[in-house]
Amino acid sequence: MDKLYNVTDAFTMVHPLTLVKGKNARVWDDNDRSYIDFVGGIGVLNFGHCNPHIVDAIIQQAQSLIHYAYNAAAHQPYQSFMPRLCELVPISGDLAGMLTNCGAEATENAIKIARMKTGRTGVIAFDGGFHGRTLAAVNLNGKVAPYKRGLGALASGVYHIPFPSPDNNIGDEQAIDALQRLFMVETDIDNIGAIIVEPVQGEGGFQLLSPTFAQYLRKFCDEHGMLLIMDEIQSGYGRTGTPFAFTHLGIEPDLILLGKSIAGGLPLGAVIGKANVVNGLPKGSLGGTYSGNPVACAAANATLDIMQADDVWQSAKHYAQTIETTISQWQQEGISPWLFGLTGIGAMRGIELRHPEHDVHPSVMAQVLTKARERGLLLMPSGQHRHIIRLLPPLTIEPDTLKEGLDILKEVLIALPDGLPAA
Repeated sequence: MDKLYNVTDAFTMVHPLTLVKGKNARVWDDNDRSYIDFVGGIGVLNFGHCNPHIVDAIIQQAQSLIHYAYNAAAHQPYQSFMPRLCELVPISGDLAGMLTNCGAEATENAIKIARMKTGRTGVIAFDGGFHGRTLAAVNLNGKVAPYKRGLGALASGVYHIPFPSPDNNIGDEQAIDALQRLFMVETDIDNIGAIIVEPVQGEGGFQLLSPTFAQYLRKFCDEHGMLLIMDEIQSGYGRTGTPFAFTHLGIEPDLILLGKSIAGGLPLGAVIGKANVVNGLPKGSLGGTYSGNPVACAAANATLDIMQADDVWQSAKHYAQTIETTISQWQQEGISPWLFGLTGIGAMRGIELRHPEHDVHPSVMAQVLTKARERGLLLMPSGQHRHIIRLLPPLTIEPDTLKEGLDILKEVLIALPDGLPAA
């Protein structure tokens, strides 16, 4: 019998498609069918598929130097990009950082930095959070299935508390009580070196962290010698309508984690933070063979060029206003009892599907995804019960394309049953 060589079935694809090309907010499959893309590679393409400026930078760099490991010898794209990135990050004082291959690797290295700097191994994370699938990062995730299922015992010293947000029913006091309980029941406060949190949860349903709780966390970390780590892997690089989501919270973290849209579609991540935190670590303790690859750095430099253009932010503002106005109008029209409302902030928005009588139902999202795809729109679910549509089109989406995509979504929502869908 011939051997079978194929991709592992551990992958679960939301959409059974094979894509062959993309341009800004559209993709085409191997049957040359076009789709409006509200997924964006799960937040990787904030500035569109095959942005011409990024493509040109990739081509030019690939013609001169494709790779060199920065741990062995420096290369110009890394040295050019890192100062520009640090200049962009609105944290006061001197900053320093390192580049990684992806967001999960940024998470791993941030935890290493926290351990080495504080001498403590404990980390506090949040219910509903997502920080990666690598073995240390996965235990930070505030959800078992599917990320932790079958893995057995994971790294110790990780503790979870509720995520307070104006988008859920969890208030500051509930989270503060849970935090205090940890130190009465679970662990000594002196064991905790860092608190890691997304300013806007991605996988968790595009929920904004309570700004007043964020300010409480900042003071708490300062008082107890802990590092505050903001995971901006999905919320950063303009996704909320500003370069970084933590600016909506009125605080500055010690470290931020970046990935996804940082290099316009190429694999790259980063840990950026206060120089006195990131510097002074053992030589060779950070780094990696492909971390900060020259071609990825060239794409990242081009992405920064795009972010410095005013028209991108005008487009993001138009997108955010369109989403808010459109969903509000749909609610006023009563197009579907399942349309509960929006989560998130700015241009990082989720549409919550929740029936006033039946709450959430697992088959509703499946029906929305399928029917939208059949009409030419790709969507992505999120939230604890997969009941929130996370909207991730490029911030550069053309107004006509955005309207076309929303019109398709409206048709799909109108077609949902008033009661429970058929099994």
